Order: sequence, then C-alpha cells, then structure tokens
Amino acid sequence: MELRQLKYFVKTAETLSFSEAARICCVTQSTLSQQIKQLEQYLDSQLLIRTSHSVQLTEAGEELLPYARRTLQDATLCATRLNDLKSCLAGTLNIGVTYSFSPMLTETLVEFMKLYPKVKLNIFYRPMDELMEMLRTREVDFALAFKPSLPIPDVASHILFQNHLAVIVGEGHSLASLEKVTLQELSRYDLALPVKGLQARNALDQLLLKYPCELKIRIELNEVNILLKLIRHGKLATILAEASIHNETGVKAIPIDIPDNEMAGCVHTLKDSYHKRSMQEFIRLLGESAAIRERANAWL
Repeated sequence: MELRQLKYFVKTAETLSFSEAARICCVTQSTLSQQIKQLEQYLDSQLLIRTSHSVQLTEAGEELLPYARRTLQDATLCATRLNDLKSCLAGTLNIGVTYSFSPMLTETLVEFMKLYPKVKLNIFYRPMDELMEMLRTREVDFALAFKPSLPIPDVASHILFQNHLAVIVGEGHSLASLEKVTLQELSRYDLALPVKGLQARNALDQLLLKYPCELKIRIELNEVNILLKLIRHGKLATILAEASIHNETGVKAIPIDIPDNEMAGCVHTLKDSYHKRSMQEFIRLLGESAAIRERANAWL
C-alpha cells in the first residue's frame, strides 16, 4: 500500500469522478485508475463501483475513507515536523490573540519577521471563547490571552506575566491623579466598558459578584481601540487589564483597590500536541520582549 494510492482513492471518493480526481492529482486518468486497482488488489476488496456515467463507494470504500484521510493527515504532519528541522523555520504560523493582549504583541511580531522571513504569520484577533475553539480545531497553533477563571479541557495555559484589572482614564480625567481607586469611588463616574464575553469584562463581572457595586455603564463596545479613543478624548473611564494600554499615550491606568483582581497573561496550547519550531521560537521572543519583561518586573 502506498500513500499515493490512498491519495488517489480519497480524491476519487470525494469527487466521485476519475477525471476530476486525476486533474486534482495532476496525473492521467489511466494512471489514477490503475493505482486504485492495485490498492483494491492489495486489500482484496472492491472500493469503488464504476459505471460509464458514475462512480460510487462500496461498503468497503466507505469504511476505508476515514482511515485513508487520517493516514494522509498523519503523513503530512510527519513531513511538517521533518521540514521544520531541515528548513530552519519555514512554513506558516497561526496565532490567536485577544483584543486586550494585542498591544503586547507588536514588538515580537516585528522581531520575528526580521529573523525568520520565510515564515508566514496569520494573526487572528478574537474573543477568548472563539480562540479556544479555534485552538481545539487547530485553526491556530497557539493563543495569547489572559488566564480564564476556570481550566479549559485539553488546553494548557502557560503564564507569561501577572497583571491586574485597572481603571483606565484620560490624562485630564479627575481620577488620573489618584494612585488607586475603589469600586465605590468608581461608581460615581460614567463608564465605557468592553462587552460581556471579552476577558476584561468577564473578570470585572466576577469581581462584582464577590463585591457588589452599581456601576454607571453608559456604553459597551467590543473594540478596544475605539474604547481607548473614547477614554482619551472624553470624560468616560473604562476597566481593562493594565497591559491593554502598553505603549498607549494620553491614558493612565489606576489600580483598583480590591482583592482578587489579578489577570495572568498566558500562552494557551493544546495538551499533548506537536509544537512547531516556529511557534517555540515566537514564544521565546515574546517572553524576552520588553513588553513582557516590563509586566513581569512590575510584580517583583
């Protein structure tokens, strides 16, 4: 049994057409047909029913198809691993990032692209729940987000730095002169908050369950950059992870004077999965970046 025979069989089963499968596989129709016949002889089972007008899978063909697909996927994964070793980090790296985490990423993106120009980067900005689903379906190789309140099955969360929720205000806001602020003090001010589902909002809602307080929410947004523009140029305040304003000008983070408001910045990966060398190198550079070291040193 050869991988090319399985490939020809899978393409024929998917298209139900010898001519179309041959075109996709870039071989002649007679070559493809002959290879599938050899596969049938090896397995001592007819896999396809051929007529002058159609192609259908036999019961044996239906049984073989998922195994054939899995075998081809495993072969591709094996080749990817070996290629990583030989080609010095060529290929594609898919990274998931929450909106609040994105300011921490720029420095590492620039450095990585400079060092490894052969690696294509795909960056997906999504809420935490969507990123975890993309991680489980392997649409991203890893995700950068704050640690969830509860462990996520099959996902390992590796802490990069400790952070906390903070009140974010413009430099001219009346709260900007304070070193810390309580929720009761904050309740007197108009707020613009991230929508429910974003990590900073989820963390705030968890705190409010423990320490009830009526906040004056004037607007809710799912776009952190627009939220910061409102804060910078208006009289509103917001609540985000302090790291969300890394390298931002015209705004100030004021710690919330309340217990249990820590938010750990994490790299999230699938447990027991293969980690590309490009992924390992990106995470190494991220951990050594000034943005992450600044956050880590703040907690020493």
